[in-house]
Amino acid sequence: MEGKKLLSVKNLKIQYSTRSMGICRAVNDVSFDLNYGETLGVVGETGAGKTTIAKGIMRLVSTPPGKIVAGEVCFAGENLLKVSEKKMQTYRGNKISMIFQDPMTSLNPIDTVGAQIAEVLKLHSAPMSKQQLMRKAADMLEMVGIPGERSYDYPHQFSGGMKQRIVIAIALACSPELIIADEPTTALDVTIQAQILELMNKLKKETQTSMILITHDLGVVAEMCDKVAVVYAGEIVEYGTARQVYKETQHPYTLGLFQSLPSLTGDETRLKPIAGMMPDPSDLPPGCCFHPRCPFAENACQASKPPLRVLETGHKVRCMKSLNGRS
Repeated sequence: MEGKKLLSVKNLKIQYSTRSMGICRAVNDVSFDLNYGETLGVVGETGAGKTTIAKGIMRLVSTPPGKIVAGEVCFAGENLLKVSEKKMQTYRGNKISMIFQDPMTSLNPIDTVGAQIAEVLKLHSAPMSKQQLMRKAADMLEMVGIPGERSYDYPHQFSGGMKQRIVIAIALACSPELIIADEPTTALDVTIQAQILELMNKLKKETQTSMILITHDLGVVAEMCDKVAVVYAGEIVEYGTARQVYKETQHPYTLGLFQSLPSLTGDETRLKPIAGMMPDPSDLPPGCCFHPRCPFAENACQASKPPLRVLETGHKVRCMKSLNGRS
């Protein structure tokens, strides 16, 4: 199945209607593809729209106030935005699983962890007895490095890192074809982060599962991802293979993200943050959304919105004049 398209998102637009702010344009004309077995890294500042894109794919946007106003989300050839809610429920957890941002709030505090894994299996797998379900739940815990006998323990009896392992076990219980991981290591310390990411990478390779990894950590993206989508103000501003985005950076925003990282070899005494703030989604600037913060901005950048141009290498950039074309 390698090289075959699993997910195709086309022109996805998601908006939120609020009394105080009016229409918030959270996701604006987002398109990307994901092949079987690939990992796509989605990066950008807080508020860029990364999580909303993930919720749009899963059809978990709260309505109201949110609404998917346009686009397609084709999974294995079927547009998920057109199927009934009942059929969509067969996709969630079975074909597509999501690892949410905070493991502390992702688990039900009044059920044992084994019962929570068994619940997913009961909903989406072939009929099994209670004993079979609990045995399978214990096997899933073993797979993520937790002793199977702890399936009868409750979430409060586990550390933050172990809770995240349990969330991963729930996500993998039905062998989904796609996992969406939304900041899976945010609440964990650095050592546990490394263990969780190593575990996810190992399980992904063993099960040949595709993954969308949402993160702020560019180092994690470099290590784990085949493709990278850089998101700003609800738009993909740069998209390509990890090598293209890291070695042949085209968009000023992507360059700003890299320059804001501390260097292990340089002698700088201060970080170089991107000037300004992310724009208000209810009042996006005209033309290129990044132009108020862009050190290379020209008058033309305010006049019209740049399309997502495809370069000869297949690398995509939403900029009037990519970095390699600047004098």
